[in-house]
Amino acid sequence: MSQLRPKTIEQSRTEQVHILMPGEINGNGRLFGGVLMQWIDIVAAVVARRHSGHDVTTASVDNLTFHAPAYENDTVILIGKITCVGRTSMEVSVESFVEALNGERKRINHAYVTMVAVDGDSIPQPVPGLLLETDKQRGEYEAGKKRQQRRKELREEQSI
Repeated sequence: MSQLRPKTIEQSRTEQVHILMPGEINGNGRLFGGVLMQWIDIVAAVVARRHSGHDVTTASVDNLTFHAPAYENDTVILIGKITCVGRTSMEVSVESFVEALNGERKRINHAYVTMVAVDGDSIPQPVPGLLLETDKQRGEYEAGKKRQQRRKELREEQSI
């Protein structure tokens, strides 16, 4: 097997922008939570595909807490980036914001999505490491390793 070259976080960073339309709004006049969850999953998949060079599948989603609403005609921005990698898995941070017309952003959600690189037969594939360039990135990576360990412990508890 050839050695995988590590990549920087910026090489796979992804930004997605939406103007909220009537079909994405619930009966209370706010963005459907499920629509935002779908967008988060798509952004995480694009980030993970760019990092790994493989198709990916979603393994888990952490912390889908909605901090603020978004309304029809709001601009919603999702920003995804790799925070941590394992052998075949990647943790992707996706932050979602409402952007005002003056450019000011208010965070409405932050989720961590674990994606696994797979081949055409859905067999997990090794992923490149991360080149951590800043202290903040190193801190996010270490926090990601702790979340990864906690997910593993939860899986073990649930299998008992």
